Amino acid sequence: MTVPTLVSPLAGDGTPDERLPGNRVAVPASILADLAATGASVTTEMAARSESSRDWWPVTIGWATIGAVGALAGAVVRPSSTEQVAAVLRLCHDAEIPVTPAAGRSGVCGGSIPIAGGISLDLTGLDTIVNVDEVSLTLTVGAGVFGPDLERHLSGFSSGYTLGHWPQSMDLSTVGGWLACRGAGQYSTRYGKIEDMVRGLTVVLADGTIIETEGTGPRSATGPNLTQLFVGSEGTLGVITEATLVIHPIAAAEQRSAYSFATFSDGLEACRRILRRGAAPAVLRLYDVPESQRNFEVDGNVLIVLDEADPAIVEATMGIVAEECASATPLDTSLVERWMGHRNDVSALRPLWESGVVVDTIEMAGPWAALPGVTEAIIAALSAVPGTIVASVHQSHAYTDGACLYFTFAGRSPERPEDPATARDADDAYYRACWEAATMAIERSGSAISHHHGIGLNRSRFMACALGSAFPTLVAIKDALDPKGLLNPGKLGLGDTEAW
Repeated sequence: MTVPTLVSPLAGDGTPDERLPGNRVAVPASILADLAATGASVTTEMAARSESSRDWWPVTIGWATIGAVGALAGAVVRPSSTEQVAAVLRLCHDAEIPVTPAAGRSGVCGGSIPIAGGISLDLTGLDTIVNVDEVSLTLTVGAGVFGPDLERHLSGFSSGYTLGHWPQSMDLSTVGGWLACRGAGQYSTRYGKIEDMVRGLTVVLADGTIIETEGTGPRSATGPNLTQLFVGSEGTLGVITEATLVIHPIAAAEQRSAYSFATFSDGLEACRRILRRGAAPAVLRLYDVPESQRNFEVDGNVLIVLDEADPAIVEATMGIVAEECASATPLDTSLVERWMGHRNDVSALRPLWESGVVVDTIEMAGPWAALPGVTEAIIAALSAVPGTIVASVHQSHAYTDGACLYFTFAGRSPERPEDPATARDADDAYYRACWEAATMAIERSGSAISHHHGIGLNRSRFMACALGSAFPTLVAIKDALDPKGLLNPGKLGLGDTEAW
């Protein structure tokens, strides 16, 4: 397997931003020697430490424009087996060295920032595809395998298979990252999110204990599902090193369509009716007018649809789509191809931040009954933040009971000074204000504050409110599995939630 070269959005010498509090635990030379003795690769070279301490969180892009990182790992440790991960964690546990697990670092919430210092645990060395069961349609794979490598391997069989998981971060993300952050691919309406695909895990706990969860069948009734305890835990409860996932034969048929609706709410209603009738096209994406103009040069609310499956299923699915979109204006299906060509392009982020424009996306999930109202509430909340230039929305993933809405905002603080070095505080304040306004609107609607980006550092301060009466149970689980609080400190609302 090949680890892709990360074309980082970041630059600079990696000067830590001292506004992020934390113990900044150093790694003693004796511990470095012990870590190297496990067989894992260990480096304290500044460029490696700086790069491993960043991800694609827009705030880190802003920091990078002045050569800063949020915090700096003391060392980067890259194991190549579950046993090496266990040995590393045992050493860190005994020496009370914080560990920030990371791999492709494609996350957009600051989950890879080692706010307590310690080591950055680079899991990209766990890059083995262990087994493909063509009869049962399952795959066992190392957590460090990147998406393109996985799909190339699966498509190489005579029958041809796919996981069906195609996130925007496909080229930079790994199996372990998908699982740790409860990720979603762009075809999730057909194939499900990553938590729907996983059947079992190998996990290393904070003290180095190796456990295996489920994976012995498609479903079980052997107590609580411990696999799902670690899916979405963002490396705070244990380190995922291997997973068993469900795969699918490569689809034999595909169809596409596109429509324009008079209002965004009309489009949402059509999507709701499509799912209600049992149709689940792989792609069902609805854009409001600003995003339709920006992405398709269409003055309307554009819905693009793509399905792939057995020909009979595709025919039935697209027939239902056509019936439920009968009142909309049909558009050229080339719009779907246009989306396919640009769907993973994030190249505009850094130039915008460098020019002083703060931009980000906020995804959330809610029930159909709440979505029209929460759409208006979030757009209004973002637009009301002084300095906002644009706030827009699209629906990206849909289910029988609700959907994911994806909001984009861009703006700059009215009080922003011209000097980039001193403008950082104004940029960060505007950014925080947008997130506060949108998240409060989401929580008032009774919806989920994240659908697939996760929590990381950015949303950590919102977790206690989001989980409500269940949050103390999460804290108790953390205390039981990681009593020293060494795994990914400050993330998922655990530990210092005001670190950002």
